[in-house]
Amino acid sequence: MFAPLLSTRMRYLLRLGALLLLLLGPARPHAYALQGLTGVHDPSTIMKEGNKYWIFATGQGIYSMYSTDLVNWTPGPRAVFVNNAYPAWINTKVPGFQGNFWAPECIYMNGKYYLYYSCSTFGSKVSAMGVATNVTLDPTSPNYKWEDQGEVVSSNASSSANAIDPAVFRDTNGDVWFTYGSFFGGIRVLQLNPTTGKPLNGASTQQFTVANGNVEAAYLTKRGSFYYLFINRGSCCNGINSTYHILVGRSASPSGPFLDQDGVDLNTGGGTLVLGSGGRYIGPGHTGIFEESGTSYFSHHYYDGEQNGAPKLSLAKLTWSTAGWPTVSRDWVAAGRYEIKSRNSNLVWDAWGCTGASGQMIAQGTPAGLDCQRWDVTPLGNGEYKITNALGGLAADVAGCSPDAGAKLQLFAYSGAPCQRYRIDRTADGSLVLASANGNRVVEVPNASQVAGQQLGLWDYNGCNCQHWTLTPAASGPLSASAARLQGVRVYPVPAAAEGFTIDLDSRLPQQATLVEVVNQAGAVVYRREFSQQLTTLRVEANLRPGLYLVQVRRPDGSFTQKVSVL
Repeated sequence: MFAPLLSTRMRYLLRLGALLLLLLGPARPHAYALQGLTGVHDPSTIMKEGNKYWIFATGQGIYSMYSTDLVNWTPGPRAVFVNNAYPAWINTKVPGFQGNFWAPECIYMNGKYYLYYSCSTFGSKVSAMGVATNVTLDPTSPNYKWEDQGEVVSSNASSSANAIDPAVFRDTNGDVWFTYGSFFGGIRVLQLNPTTGKPLNGASTQQFTVANGNVEAAYLTKRGSFYYLFINRGSCCNGINSTYHILVGRSASPSGPFLDQDGVDLNTGGGTLVLGSGGRYIGPGHTGIFEESGTSYFSHHYYDGEQNGAPKLSLAKLTWSTAGWPTVSRDWVAAGRYEIKSRNSNLVWDAWGCTGASGQMIAQGTPAGLDCQRWDVTPLGNGEYKITNALGGLAADVAGCSPDAGAKLQLFAYSGAPCQRYRIDRTADGSLVLASANGNRVVEVPNASQVAGQQLGLWDYNGCNCQHWTLTPAASGPLSASAARLQGVRVYPVPAAAEGFTIDLDSRLPQQATLVEVVNQAGAVVYRREFSQQLTTLRVEANLRPGLYLVQVRRPDGSFTQKVSVL
């Protein structure tokens, strides 16, 4: 089993460099949100320095990339070991190594960054792990310099465990624990000297076998009184045919034993499923956990089923059950009814015209607590959502199902088409980015407009506040979506004159009192009158100033709304 699995990994990783060039190279025409420009394999835990977030990954000389918002990722300007000038000691331990480093991991301690890496030869258990240090991750800093500190652990043909896939965990008491290994020999854990970052007491350090079988890519963390060991089982590196999946066990000690929810030891095939393949996300692997401002990000790679199995970064949402077990989801927003507000203008998504009619544009409008400004957000799985308007139930749709920059949003009957599905990513400041599943361009207010009535559209992600949104839960308001919509109501003339307008009701409607309200763009009611049940022609004499108003007609058996401009 060992040789065929490594052979598969070899074939895949040999193609990785070319694949990353394809994903990241200058010929790429667009700058995408998180689902796009993220070509990576075996990502390290996210490290933050200043306003930048960094990840290191498998690649020649150790690949890196950074982000300022956890959505838009940019390749680092150079490898850790530039021009393949890696330390000479490596080839004494791993003859034939040519600079393609696997699965790096980074931790900050003692005022500097410790970057652990692994080196191996394909089809062999001749492997080594080393560590390099740097006082900064910023390549533009005059103090930026990676200094190699030499070997941490190595293995040879007769070793009982394979020295690859390092991970580091610092306990709450200051102890530092090191996990490593693969399906050959299982996963080992040992304690590091917190000052040197090397094994405590050198080679004599006691090692514990904590997981066995078809296992690799271990990651140790702690929550409450338990230590949690995340592992991968299955085969990696087969693109859309990968069977990688992430499991977890927990223990009262960092040295194990780690048991799953059914009490089965990870050493005997145990493991509670945390994340498996789903939708476009094939073969997730290589856990990392980053916590900031009360939010836990679960980083990992996956093979994109929509792009021929290209390896990419994903940041999922990590939560914990009351029983103390982790749950990972790509759904950042719970199902519910929301008001969707622009970070740029503080205006909200608005089914402009407030009739709920098919083809009506979706624009930004002044919040007025209207049902045409409320949206039902429904998770479809794997981070995709259906978004429908509370007034009429039609879906947010990209006109003509276009993936092009500048394509506009409108209402349309939901069919499940990609242009009616949206992927939602969470940014570092808590705002959300909504990307069309049809092409991955994001929803924005064109030209960063702050004017009510500006129709929403798609554009390449650039980090503008006009592409960032907040979702606030919205209860049913004065025009409940459950209320029937009045038929046969006509408002005229449109545009209306300053002195007012007329509302005609269908004479077949039952005789009921009718309440009419006129609301301005600030959400204030500027006219309110209840008409007697005998009247079917209602004259609204409101003396309105020029502008845009919302007319609300309410009766016990239903309601009607329409936007009216006054000249």
